[in-house]
Amino acid sequence: MRQIKLPHLPSDVEAQQSDLITDVWYKKGKETQIKQDKIEKKVVMKNIVIFGAPGSGKGTQSDLMIEHYGLGHISTGDVLRAEIKKGTELGKTAQSYIDKGNLIPDELMISILANVYDSFGRGHKGVIFDGFPRTIPQAEALKKMLDERGDKVAAMIELDVPEDELMTRLIKRGQDSGRADDNEETIKKRLVVYHSQTQPLIEWYKKEGLHHHINGFGTLERIFGDIQKVIDNL
Repeated sequence: MRQIKLPHLPSDVEAQQSDLITDVWYKKGKETQIKQDKIEKKVVMKNIVIFGAPGSGKGTQSDLMIEHYGLGHISTGDVLRAEIKKGTELGKTAQSYIDKGNLIPDELMISILANVYDSFGRGHKGVIFDGFPRTIPQAEALKKMLDERGDKVAAMIELDVPEDELMTRLIKRGQDSGRADDNEETIKKRLVVYHSQTQPLIEWYKKEGLHHHINGFGTLERIFGDIQKVIDNL
């Protein structure tokens, strides 16, 4: 390495120069470390949107992801019930729509999710969004909300199970639980609604480059192994 010879300076000037150089390098090093910490934080936050029809095993696989990766779980149904129970302003507003039999506006739902994400989600290595989004405008709003926080949806995981297998699982579940609404006709209607809602979203997430198809028919271990491959490569 080429050395540059400096002119001789008095000892007190040399000391000041040395302190200045040390201070500059300390500050630069500290700034670099702060930037690196931010980068590492963003890498760790693995936010997942999970889709799966009734009977697909979505709940079971979500539990495995939570346990294995330290993810938080945000379910829109649970979040709404919690806000209403706590009597928050957002919860009261949501209740007013429910009482009138109206759908909760996307703006209100996003505000509720943002509050939960800020208070709960940041304490985890990422969040599983379950039951949201249900429409493309909701997906766009979720993307915007996370972007404002320097975060993002890292992957959309679709658990795909053949319809005849879903029917078998749900009919058996209805028989075991004694639920009268888990009959074949009702189940078919629920599956039609699910597919009509999610198919446009699946196409949207494909365009975003975030869609990951998982074969949800097989052993729990094999299915979760496929999910792990997706998450580990994020």
